[in-house]
Amino acid sequence: MVVKQARFYTRALVVLATLAMLAGCAGRVAVEDRHPDDPWEGFNRQVFAFNEAVDRAVLKPVARGYRTVTPQPVQTGVGNFFSNLGEIRTALNSLLQGKPANAGRATSRFVINSTVGIAGLWDFATHMGITVRDEDFGQTLGVWGVAEGPYLVLPFLGPSTVRDTAGLPLDTVTYPVYYVENDKVRYGLTALRVIDLRAGFLDQEELIRGDRYVFIRDAYLQRRRFEVSDGELGDDPFASDEFDFDFDDADFDDAEFAD
Repeated sequence: MVVKQARFYTRALVVLATLAMLAGCAGRVAVEDRHPDDPWEGFNRQVFAFNEAVDRAVLKPVARGYRTVTPQPVQTGVGNFFSNLGEIRTALNSLLQGKPANAGRATSRFVINSTVGIAGLWDFATHMGITVRDEDFGQTLGVWGVAEGPYLVLPFLGPSTVRDTAGLPLDTVTYPVYYVENDKVRYGLTALRVIDLRAGFLDQEELIRGDRYVFIRDAYLQRRRFEVSDGELGDDPFASDEFDFDFDDADFDDAEFAD
């Protein structure tokens, strides 16, 4: 447990150090070139380029191989398994946001899918009509009135904001994989989760047009604002099956991947 606490505080310090470095980089961006939501664009583009290089060299080829050799029912089961683990985080954040009904549905989904759904491999709760709004600590901070802050691209983790980055440590410790004692099992589960998520984006990314960095930034910010406001901003522009960029998961917010 001491080792886990040390890793947790190390991650927190890394986040703080990154933010401090960004504060210094922000001054080098010309005022006229700044996007109102992205004052650190110069730095963000460098991190984005690094992440893209890693994706092209490692993640994308592995994701393609995974999708090629893995039957679709198995892929669905893997996605359901990891989604089911996230219900715990959703239930806790729903309570913190004053949404007991959503917390109750998330809890019901976890119990039903973990039992009848065989450890979450089968999303039986959805077949029963039990659906839920996913919630995380970034959304909770937004509901509590914490400002979104500038857009931020994190190494390996991808699109974020200062507010969402502040919620990452709590998102990590409320995800069950964090408590798996066996390092090989924990890293294996985390890698499988990342690969499964990346495979899910192979088709959707073909819809990206123009400046890839700008497209992903604007899509992420609009989706996160929609989630924090519980849809009060209007219809979810990314709700269709053909354009389902769920960047909340795509951020790879399980920071074990960064170990």
